[in-house]
Amino acid sequence: MKKENLVSVPFMILGIVFCVCLVAANLLETKVIQLGPIAVTAGLIVFPISYIINDCIAEVWGFRKARLIIWLGFLMNFMTVAMGQLAVAIPAAPFWEGEDAFNFVFGMAPRIALASLLAFLVGSFVNAYVMSRMKLASSGKHFSARAIFSTLLGESADSLIFFPLAFGGVMPLSELGKMMLVQVILKTLYEIIVLPVTIRVVCYIKHIDGADVYDKDISYNILKINDI
Repeated sequence: MKKENLVSVPFMILGIVFCVCLVAANLLETKVIQLGPIAVTAGLIVFPISYIINDCIAEVWGFRKARLIIWLGFLMNFMTVAMGQLAVAIPAAPFWEGEDAFNFVFGMAPRIALASLLAFLVGSFVNAYVMSRMKLASSGKHFSARAIFSTLLGESADSLIFFPLAFGGVMPLSELGKMMLVQVILKTLYEIIVLPVTIRVVCYIKHIDGADVYDKDISYNILKINDI
């Protein structure tokens, strides 16, 4: 196997955390929390971390490795949703009293599940693509600007797909617009707040892993998963 096709321990660890964050975010989305005057889903606690990890992977190992992790995260999310639907469909034991709560968490409506999976794919690939192209254009400089801008575009794409598909026709367009705007702003602020930590993590990984990939002459075809 070619050396560039191998994956390192830091890459593996970030990939695992990435997948866990996605699965956790989907489960946490079932709870609405109050942040001052704003009501948001609890998924906001963990979901932005997946974009931060996406930034780290695209910055250190390039778009091809990010593409692999994004598809792996999609598969893990799909498996969780599918297994949850199966568990909901299987009749509960007569003595068990937690079925309503279990179904509320794991019985995600097909429409919302589809919207969530599609929005994740598009948003994550937009994020990774923008990071990759901006790194080439800036010759590797201005990581902070690249991380913030890629997150802003990725989160915007995610929200523009998820909310209309999941709630279109269910709530007024004005409310949908407010929800999308709030989600994008809060998740981007999240990225900005933890940016000092992200920068240190990226520098540390580059140091110990010896990787700093520039995506020259690569294919951005999202289906070329075997090209790592």
